[in-house]
Amino acid sequence: MADDTTNANAWRIAALEREIQELRRTNEELRVYVARELESDSEFTVVADQELAEIEVVSARGASTPAPPRPLAEFHALGPIEAFVGGRLVDLGAPKQRALLALLVGKVGRPVAVDTIVEELWSGQPPPSAVSSLQAYVANLRRVLEPDRAPRTPPTVLRTYGRGYLLDTRVVEVDVHWFGERSVAGWQALDRGDARSAVHEFEAALALWRGQAYAEVADTAYVRPDVARLEELRLSVVEGRCAALLAVGAHEIAVAELEAFVQDHPLREYGCELLGLALYRAGRQADALAVLRTNQRRLADELGIDPRPALRRLEQQILTQCASLDWHPAPRPTAATRRPPEVPDRRPVRRPPTHRDHLPRPDFFRSSLLAEL
Repeated sequence: MADDTTNANAWRIAALEREIQELRRTNEELRVYVARELESDSEFTVVADQELAEIEVVSARGASTPAPPRPLAEFHALGPIEAFVGGRLVDLGAPKQRALLALLVGKVGRPVAVDTIVEELWSGQPPPSAVSSLQAYVANLRRVLEPDRAPRTPPTVLRTYGRGYLLDTRVVEVDVHWFGERSVAGWQALDRGDARSAVHEFEAALALWRGQAYAEVADTAYVRPDVARLEELRLSVVEGRCAALLAVGAHEIAVAELEAFVQDHPLREYGCELLGLALYRAGRQADALAVLRTNQRRLADELGIDPRPALRRLEQQILTQCASLDWHPAPRPTAATRRPPEVPDRRPVRRPPTHRDHLPRPDFFRSSLLAEL
């Protein structure tokens, strides 16, 4: 009986060993197959992790970090997507290929998963060939963005990261970042009383706009929050620029711009406040009161709210012709008090903005007022 039990156990052990060997063989075949597919498939080639790990190790050891490489590509996303390589505008190809790049620029420096890209590019209904098409778009963009890259060398600009893609911030520049920097610099200049510098910074920021941000993918759920954020920031910069114009005494120019702005955005109370002040300083007291009272009725009718205290206070000051509303030129900052620029200059804008919703900035303003700033 004991012998039968021993033989049965031995048989079970032998069977288990055979199963283990079979599993190991299957696993090895699968590993070789996957490795071969990954090597031939540009979608999932691993190129980023080791490179990033080496940088972290060098930093951790306290060694000097090498200077970042010069940008290889420049992307303009404040309007239809554009790419410049070596200072030249490049052809980004078919609409979906352009939309892919716009998605990646919208999350520059962060990987965007393949599943997310497929979902957004095909509006939730991808065809069976979606992934293959995506791989072709990526390959085409890589050839356009790095025309001098040697065969079989890993890409530098549009990189694979896990099961996704990213644009490497170490070698690319994006106008969205420039806009943020210029906007901050403009508000900082205005806060410290340097309205002339504020006008220049706000001008530089607004000149970057050519249309709706990330135009090709502005309606996708993935990018829509960034589009809304940038549009709100753009409107605040328009208001900031008009506030700076009032601070330097360009009241009539501010009136022209603010009238168009308030007509397009009637519920923005700060814009209405600036327009009321600009009209008053331009000698149009009745028009200033009409603007404030129209805004008050609109807020009550459409939102059921009262205007904020600053608007009510401005109305009373206009009625009494308060001396505090009068403009007094600020002293120019001297060389001793002038602060150095907060933001390094970027390369000049290649063309003026042409978007029809962008507020006009007359040429006579540039030639007369800005020439003195």
